[in-house]
Amino acid sequence: MRILHTADLHLKGYEDERWEALEELIEVGRKEKINLLVISGDLFDTEVEVEKLRPHLRSIFSDNDFKILIIPGNHDKGAYTKGMYWGEDVTVLTHLYEPFELETVRVWGMPFENIEGREMVQKIRTLEDRLIPDKTNILLYHGELVASYFAREDFGEEGEGRYMPVKLSYFEGLNLQYILGGHFHSRYNVWEVEKGKYFVYPGSPVSITKKETGQRKANIFEIGEPPQEYLLDTLHFEEVTLKLDPFDPRHPLDILENYLKNLHPKAQVLLTVSGYLHGEKLGMGEEELVEKVRKLASGKIAGENYQFRDISRIWEDDLFKKFLETLEKEGVEEEEKKHLSDLVLQAIMEVRR
Repeated sequence: MRILHTADLHLKGYEDERWEALEELIEVGRKEKINLLVISGDLFDTEVEVEKLRPHLRSIFSDNDFKILIIPGNHDKGAYTKGMYWGEDVTVLTHLYEPFELETVRVWGMPFENIEGREMVQKIRTLEDRLIPDKTNILLYHGELVASYFAREDFGEEGEGRYMPVKLSYFEGLNLQYILGGHFHSRYNVWEVEKGKYFVYPGSPVSITKKETGQRKANIFEIGEPPQEYLLDTLHFEEVTLKLDPFDPRHPLDILENYLKNLHPKAQVLLTVSGYLHGEKLGMGEEELVEKVRKLASGKIAGENYQFRDISRIWEDDLFKKFLETLEKEGVEEEEKKHLSDLVLQAIMEVRR
C-alpha cells in the first residue's frame, strides 16, 4: 500500500498556480503508482470557491488508479455538503467514526472543529477502543501541533486563534501508525510519536504566502515504512540576498545572473540587495543598479528590498584611503580586511549622516 499525503492547497481559481499544484500531485500519484492520495484539509481557500471549482475537480478526481480521501479544514469546513459528487475516486471523511477502508488499511478522518484542551483530548481518546489491530490505522487531522519551535506564521495567515491544538502525547498508546496532518504551511516535518508511529506535516504543496519559501514537498510512504519527503515542481518563493562587496572583483550583476540561471523554473525570487556599492568603480549609481537588477530578473521577482548604499565618496576619502593602505602594509588577511573595512565604513557613514 503506497500513500501520497498533502494538505493546504487553498484553491482559489481554475488553472492558476494552485490548481497546477493539484494537477502535479495527481501526476505524481500516477508516476509513483500510489494506492491513496490523502488531502488533510484546506483544499479550498474559502467555501466560496467550491461551486466554481467542483465541476473541474470531477474530471481530475476520476479515472485514476488510486483513491482520493479529503477531510475539511478550517478554511473549508462547510464546503462538503452531504450528497455532493466530487468524482468517482473521491471519499470525503466528515465523521470521525466512519473510517475508509482499503485492503489492509483503515483511514480515520478528524475534520476541523472549534475545539481544544480537554475536549480535544477526549475526542482523540474515544478512538482507543475502535483502533483494533486487524488493519493499519491512519488518522487524517487538520489543526495545530503545539510546539515551542513553531512560529505563528508557520500556519499561514491564521491570526492569533488556536486551531484544534494537539500535543504528540495525545496520541501515545493509541494504535495509530500514521497521523497525517494539515494546517502547517511552511515546511515538511515528521515526528516519531512512538517507535514506528509517525506524525507528519507535509507543508503546503505550493507557496500560499511569501513566508513559505523553498521548493515545496509532499509526503509519500509505503505502509510499514517511515514517511519520505517528495520534491514538487510547483510555484514557490526563494529568498535571495545579493550582498554588494566593493572588494569582490566580480560584477554584482554577474553574480545575480549566475544565480538566476540555476533557479528552479517555478521559483519566484524574494530579493534583498544589501552591502556597499562602489558606484564610480562599476560605472553606475544606485538608481541605475536597481533598474538593471529589475531588468535582469524580470518576471522572476515577487518581492524586493534594497538596503545597499553607494560609498564612492567615502571610498575616495583621504582618511579611508589611508586606512586601507595601513591594512595592506600590515598584511591583514582578506576576510579580516573586509570585516574591519565594513566597521569603518559604518562609522564614517554614521558621523556624516
